[in-house]
Amino acid sequence: MVRPDYRLNYHLMAEYGWMNDPNGFVQYKGQYHLFYQHYPYKPAWGPMHWGHAITHDLIKWEYMPVALAPGGEFDRDGCFSGSAIEKDGKLVLMYTGHFMTGPDKDRDYKQAQGIAVSEDGLTFAKWDGNPVIGYDGIPDGISQKDFRDPKVFMLGGRYYAVLGSNDGQGNGLVLLYRSDDLLQWTYVNVLAASDGSFGDNWECPDLFRLGVKDVFMLSPQRMPSQGEAYRNLHSTMYVVGKFDPAEGRFHFERYAPVDHGFDFYAPQSTIDDKGRRIVIGWMDMWETEMPTQNDHHWAGAMSLPREAVLDRERVLFRPVQEIEAYRYNPFELQDLTLEGERDIESGGDSYELQIVFEAGNAEEFGVKLRVGGEEETVLSYRPDDGLFRFNRERAGIGPGGERRVQVGLAEGRLSLRIFVDKSSVEAFIGDGEYVVTGRIYPRPQSLGIKVFAKGLCKLESFRKWDIR
Repeated sequence: MVRPDYRLNYHLMAEYGWMNDPNGFVQYKGQYHLFYQHYPYKPAWGPMHWGHAITHDLIKWEYMPVALAPGGEFDRDGCFSGSAIEKDGKLVLMYTGHFMTGPDKDRDYKQAQGIAVSEDGLTFAKWDGNPVIGYDGIPDGISQKDFRDPKVFMLGGRYYAVLGSNDGQGNGLVLLYRSDDLLQWTYVNVLAASDGSFGDNWECPDLFRLGVKDVFMLSPQRMPSQGEAYRNLHSTMYVVGKFDPAEGRFHFERYAPVDHGFDFYAPQSTIDDKGRRIVIGWMDMWETEMPTQNDHHWAGAMSLPREAVLDRERVLFRPVQEIEAYRYNPFELQDLTLEGERDIESGGDSYELQIVFEAGNAEEFGVKLRVGGEEETVLSYRPDDGLFRFNRERAGIGPGGERRVQVGLAEGRLSLRIFVDKSSVEAFIGDGEYVVTGRIYPRPQSLGIKVFAKGLCKLESFRKWDIR
């Protein structure tokens, strides 16, 4: 029996068992499809399947039968991450087949790429000729085992796929392949590679056009931190620049984290019929405690889908507009002088907040969420160091810690848009310049909200809606 204690209200999570990376995010025949790495038998990583869910509005999801399961010769030990594309009215999945070559699961394996095809978007048949990019398709000087997570896209009438790998010497990289039919693939080049400071293996690459720029998104493993950024074991980042398909290279101009919090990994994007580039990520992190693995029979969730918008050489990430249709029970405060703590006369465990602070002369100010007894999750800002903080040291069971991001005030103001959903917090700062995401596990009765200031500041506006 799945326990409801920390089940999310408006985020996709595992129906039962384990969930990690989003896969095959695509709009097909009027519906959004999201596949995901899934072990359907218990809430722990196991031989990977592709779970499957569909939605009309990116918020409320319907579970579908498992789309892919291990079983072929090249994917007998797992159907690892990949992507989806429509071809001739059919939905085609491209994925990594995982094959164990010995007893050590962390060292003894090899990987190749296969496809599966569906006429209706629900039932998938693996291609008899799999793999379409085999072990002999890995170029010299590249890891002969870490070769995974194909993201396929079309450009100029041809198909391209980016694949995560490394050079076997501690440097992550991404490979580029090209095809005319999704079946016969040619290696083009190393799209991009670490210079020694961006992690030892690159996973879940994505490449897309956004406005007048190209954006390369990836998940570097074991990337050393850079100040307050990239503080998790594994990170996510985006790179803005120019993709040269003939050369097969990405020329970068600027890079930054996709999310500055604790729990966001392996993001994947799609473009929809509104022309939006939508990004969704796994809202957990490897090798951290996940309380629902203990007698809850589920683990893993997806972030709120976010629209990526180009602002010069920076990518903004904003909640998709569809979430606004699920608001009810509005609550509002305006123009309050704030010194010390103030209880908000509206609480809960599933809601949206929009808050604007005017810093004044306060040395610190912020909001406390899921407050009850000794429990609280604290989002705060200090003008002296310019750091926004997400502190979950007293957030309940599960991991603690703090994540920080350098944020400048806009005319002395800090604007926050915060989504709380049972066991998750996502804080969008400013116009989407930064997002800070983390899982929390408070007691059910910890429902309070407080605002606070050390010194004097102004709560210019506080708006809250419960989310159905």
